[in-house]
Amino acid sequence: MPEKGIVTSVYLVLNTISSIVLVLLNKWVYVYVGFPNITLTFLHFVTTFLGLYFCQKCNVFQVKIVPIRDMVPLAFTFCGFVVFTNLSLETNTVGTYQVAKVMTTPCVILLQMLFYGKKFAIGVKLTLIPITVGVILNFYYDIQFSILGTLYATLGVLVTSLYQVWVSQKQHDLQMNSMQLLYYQAPLSAAILLFLIPFLEPVQSTIHHVWSIHSISLVVASCATAFFVNLSIYWIIGNTSPLTYNMVGHMKFCLTVLGGVLLFHDPFHVNQVVGIVCTIVGVTMYAHVKEVALQVSHSSLMSSDRMKPTSGDWAVTIDFLQDLFVQWQQCKMKDHHKDSEEDEESLIESIDIHDDRKLEEK
Repeated sequence: MPEKGIVTSVYLVLNTISSIVLVLLNKWVYVYVGFPNITLTFLHFVTTFLGLYFCQKCNVFQVKIVPIRDMVPLAFTFCGFVVFTNLSLETNTVGTYQVAKVMTTPCVILLQMLFYGKKFAIGVKLTLIPITVGVILNFYYDIQFSILGTLYATLGVLVTSLYQVWVSQKQHDLQMNSMQLLYYQAPLSAAILLFLIPFLEPVQSTIHHVWSIHSISLVVASCATAFFVNLSIYWIIGNTSPLTYNMVGHMKFCLTVLGGVLLFHDPFHVNQVVGIVCTIVGVTMYAHVKEVALQVSHSSLMSSDRMKPTSGDWAVTIDFLQDLFVQWQQCKMKDHHKDSEEDEESLIESIDIHDDRKLEEK
């Protein structure tokens, strides 16, 4: 296996493990450690910013200077989607939390159709049916159904969808990659949470609580894992195909649900299993349809490129035209010179004839 293939495989394995560990570790911290949810999210943001600051100093990416006001709306939605999804994880089973997140895809498509006028193929729309049916089945038959958990999950999906639409727009408008955006989002979101935490969580009890070394270690591990997940996922997106990224996502989905059942003994109704399978089928179909559309688009682009000269062809064509123009100029000059000589000879002949006539008249 080539060196790049080995590196890619290592990143995929590490990202898969760290993503699953992050979800299960956060759930453990919420359930057994009792660490405040939003405070943990705040620490994640701070750790992510410090890690990104170190990365940009090591030239992993370049910071792009943009007005802070352009980032504030994005920071609020980023803040909201992380907070609400973490609250969903705290109040729902791991399986329900995972299934709810899948509804982000239909919601993003709906937002783009309603507010941005974007059109989607019928195949894409049809794949949303099994996804939606699967999510509804899972929530309906969830033995540990919670109204508060459902509310958090719904808000998480809505805010996450809005964030994904906005972040895509910002990347296009500002010509920034995900890490450059996150470099601004993380500290701004941390500042927003720092203002909100005193109104939402018992700060005094958190500060004065005697946390054990074990509890502190779990919180630190959660923060470090969150940063590594963010860092590795950007590398994977930039160095693998969309199909690979989606397949790894499906595997993480299944393993995380399995981990929740084994670690937290989450009860499962048989219809929930049907719902999860239905959701996975829908997501897999969606990924396949998008991959086929991408290949068709790429093939069309390649075909159109073959009809047009490449940059090298243009250079050859221009050189040829220049040579042709020079030769034409030289030929023209020769013809002009020849015509001039003929005109001169004709003039001399006419003068001689005129002189001869004059002599004859004399």
